[in-house]
Amino acid sequence: MEEFVYYNNLFDIYGSLLTSKEAITFQDYYQEDLSLSEIADNNNISRSAVQKTIKTVLDKLNNYEEKLHIYKDKSKLNEIVTYDDINKIKEEINDLLSA
Repeated sequence: MEEFVYYNNLFDIYGSLLTSKEAITFQDYYQEDLSLSEIADNNNISRSAVQKTIKTVLDKLNNYEEKLHIYKDKSKLNEIVTYDDINKIKEEINDLLSA
């Protein structure tokens, strides 16, 4: 379940960098909860082609995050805003910006 949430968050950030076929296949699998066979039947392609597309999309999303760190930085900022001490917030933001 945690994997689904993680990849949906990455998709929200980087989804526009995918091809339309990749984006639709991801949405069918991760958001519409369709099986690989259902997606294959709906698109008149093989189950293995769907599986390959899903793997390609996950590889791309992981690669984008590895290089850009948008999800990681956003998560860290969300954690920081829960702090009560303004000086601690400033310190954490400065650490994040200098990384």
